[in-house]
Order: sequence, then C-alpha cells, then structure tokens
Amino acid sequence: MTSIGDGANYAPSSDAEKVVEPGEFVFAAAFLDHGHINGQCNGLTDAGATLKTVFDPDPEKVAGFLQRFPGTQVANSFADILSDPDVKLVCSAAIPNLRAGIGMQVMESGKDYFTDKSPFTTLAQLEQVKKCTATTAQKYAVYYAERLHNDAAWRAGELIAEGAIGRVLQVLNLAPHRLAKTTRPEWFFDKAQYGGIITDIGSHQLEQFLTYANCVDATLNFARVENFSHPDKPGLEDFGEMSLTGDNGASFYSRVDWYTPDGLRTWGDGRTFIVGTEGSIELRKYIDPAREAPTSKLFLVDNNSEHEIECLNNTGFPFFGQLILDCINKTEHAMTQAHVFKAAELSMQAQLLADSARLGG
Repeated sequence: MTSIGDGANYAPSSDAEKVVEPGEFVFAAAFLDHGHINGQCNGLTDAGATLKTVFDPDPEKVAGFLQRFPGTQVANSFADILSDPDVKLVCSAAIPNLRAGIGMQVMESGKDYFTDKSPFTTLAQLEQVKKCTATTAQKYAVYYAERLHNDAAWRAGELIAEGAIGRVLQVLNLAPHRLAKTTRPEWFFDKAQYGGIITDIGSHQLEQFLTYANCVDATLNFARVENFSHPDKPGLEDFGEMSLTGDNGASFYSRVDWYTPDGLRTWGDGRTFIVGTEGSIELRKYIDPAREAPTSKLFLVDNNSEHEIECLNNTGFPFFGQLILDCINKTEHAMTQAHVFKAAELSMQAQLLADSARLGG
C-alpha cells in the first residue's frame, strides 16, 4: 500500500480469496492518469486475475506502473490491447471526460471494462454507454473504491444485509479529501475534464447510499458547490454538499471537500453514519483521529450492546473476486449494471442542480 497520506495514490491490497487460477482470467491496464489504477489492479490480482499488458502514451507513467507491477508487458498501442484475444477485461483510470469513450472502444472490442470513478462527466456520455452495453452485452464496471476497497465500508454493507440495524432510515456521508494542489495534474483543475466535485467524489457517496439504504433510485432535494479558497484555480470546486431522498423514503446527506488539513495522518477522515430502525452504525474508514492510523473501524449500537469492530485487513475485499466471476459467467453478483449507472446519474444530476444554483439559474 502506498502512503496513507496520499489519496491520489492510495492503493489497498489484501490476502483475498483467489477465485481463478493463474492465467484463467487475463486483464490489461490502460491510460494511467489517476493513481487509482494501482488499487484497481491490486484488487483484481489479489483475487487471482493475471495482469498481462499495460499501455499509456506517456512512458513515465508506464515506468512508474512497472515498478509496482513488474513483469507486465508493455503494449505498443491501445489497439494492441483491444485486439489481444487473451485479454478479457481492461481497467483504466483515464482523465474523467475520456473514460466513457475509452470504455465504448473496449466493449465494442468484445471485452469488459473497469474504470475508475467518476465513470462519466456528462449525462450524454451515460446515455451513449447505456446503448453500448445493451448492444455489446459487455460490462461497464466502476471502481467506487470508498465502499469496494474499504474494510469498514464493506463490512457495514454485510451487517445491514444481515439485518443488524433493521431498515435503514438515513445515511450521512462525510468525505473530506486532501487537495495536495502542487502535485495535481492540470486536468484536475479543469471542470470540463473532471466534471465537478459532486460528479467526481460524490459518485462514491451516492453509490454507498443506494447500497446501504437498498434504494433503486432517489430524488434530489438540494445540492451546492463552491470554490471558497482557491481563486488561482477558478475551475476547482473545493466544497460540495447534497441531500436526496431514496425511492423507499430513506434520507441521504453528503459533504465532499478538499479541506483535509496537513496535520491529519491520512488523506481524509471519511465518516459514514447510518441510522436504522433497530440500531446505528458509524464508520471511521481510514483514521480514528488522535488514536489510530491506518484503521478501518465500525461502531455498531444495537438493542443488546455497543460494539467497536476493527475491520482493517479483515474482509478480503470480495467485490473484485465477484467481478471476475461475473465477467466469466455473465452474472451480476458484484454490482448490477443498473446500480453502476444510477450512482453516476444521480451524482451528475446533483452537480447540475448545484451548478444552476451557483449561476443563479
């Protein structure tokens, strides 16, 4: 794992259950613009997948990738990956506004696609990809890492599914991140390329809400974005918030921001608070401030007692093995395609609402 203070390159790994034998499920990595590509590849290889090939037009990015994944073959072009019959899935962390176009190329070549979030920057891209998945029957999977690659967040979903806190009434999600402005690429500050803070970070949070509250859809109540402190980067949004109501009546509020102070040992103090009819859960996903770091703690209060559960390194991140098997068997146990799309759709709708309010529309 890379430094817990660097969110852009945070790349969890685990002693996951291997769901395939070496060479049974082969994948490639392409377009390495965000460090999340390392977490994506860790998750897949931890679950037994074989990383064969990498491509990026920037040799420096490829060289850095090979340091983390030595022995990976370097493709001469993206077309070489698309034409390789061994490769069943392509994972990518391209500049966000390019992710949909790359994904359609992958699916049209007969391969499944696994992109970093946010998977789209516009609703038009979403509609194009929906049509492409329908015609190709390939998967457009998304690395919603704040649930899929976090032990406490994953365990919370298991407990809720087991009925530990009854029916979920509200999810409150706080997602501060460290800006690290001097290390970010230029596209990070160009809203046309990253889509806005709610489109970007907010897609993580909405995916968690839909999962924990067992919602298929939701209605927007409120959304806001601001650039409070960075006039030198006018394309940056450093603060966002939103409120939604799920189709089953569950309530959701989230704050996303780039205000993690330098004194925090991790890149962000991500918290989730979940209220149910029979109990409540608090997640301290990455740090227990002034106590432990790294950590991934879950606090459960039910009708019997109070429980503090250390989840770090205890789940094996089952999503990745489930995704591999879904690709092989054409099933949807890891995450349904409808759920993938809905989390992104709601985040972009919330972004549009916030943009309209900011412009006085």
